[in-house]
Amino acid sequence: MQKTWFITGSSRGFGRSLVVAALAAGDQVVATARRPEVLAALDHPNLLAVALDVTDPGAVERALQQGTERFGRLDVIVNNAGYANVAAIESATEQDFRAQFETNFWGVYNVSKAAVPLLREQGGGLIVQFSSVGGRVGGSPGIASYQAAKFAVDGFSRVLAVETAPFGVKVMVIEPSGFRTDWAGASMTVHDVPAEYESTVGAMNARIRQNDAGSAGDPDRAAEIIVQAAHRENPPTHLPLGVNAVEMSLAYSQRQIAEATAWEKVSRSADFAEPYPATFPADVA
Repeated sequence: MQKTWFITGSSRGFGRSLVVAALAAGDQVVATARRPEVLAALDHPNLLAVALDVTDPGAVERALQQGTERFGRLDVIVNNAGYANVAAIESATEQDFRAQFETNFWGVYNVSKAAVPLLREQGGGLIVQFSSVGGRVGGSPGIASYQAAKFAVDGFSRVLAVETAPFGVKVMVIEPSGFRTDWAGASMTVHDVPAEYESTVGAMNARIRQNDAGSAGDPDRAAEIIVQAAHRENPPTHLPLGVNAVEMSLAYSQRQIAEATAWEKVSRSADFAEPYPATFPADVA
């Protein structure tokens, strides 16, 4: 069954790969970007390029309306637009921290909120939220604003999924590890790293984000996987993509289970009806 996609951040990276993959699958695509003219090379009868700044709620509503008027309905809403700048929390400016959050979280909020009435009225659809493996695991030095936003996107999406399930709306959160996109290239500003953070922020930046070998992930393969998942009746609620994403996710979940189990009696003892006090687990380093 042919689907109509609405994809933010379509000018490059995952967004552009998704546009290409969806069109190749025979679907229709509303591709949005701050500069939609860069999509001219993808000239296709099933493609509508629309200018959009996701931080502008009014522009979001207009873009969704343009897509609906062109294709009649929107089946898959993809919140892909986002970026990360590098700085230690101590030295990062509040202005830059907030600016990243405006796109990485509030952009997702704006698009999701405006799309829900359309999906509800037509009887369903799928919202695809781009997070990252860091949005599940966290702890990557230097990108606190980005990862905080991705954690917020996940929490927001879990509630969105429950609230909209009666309308036939599904939500799928994408959690990639490193992919060969512009995320760590032209899209990223690396601020000065204080000497005190060279072993954490500096080392992570040199090893991962400025690695000449490039990341392991293929964005075109990932896009094809996402398109196939979106065509399933029951897509996953969370989809890690890439070897590192899978291994980090599994290891993190196992650590969470182990810790919750070790502290289970102590945690339960906080309720009135439970035995108290409880014996704390051994304090092992």
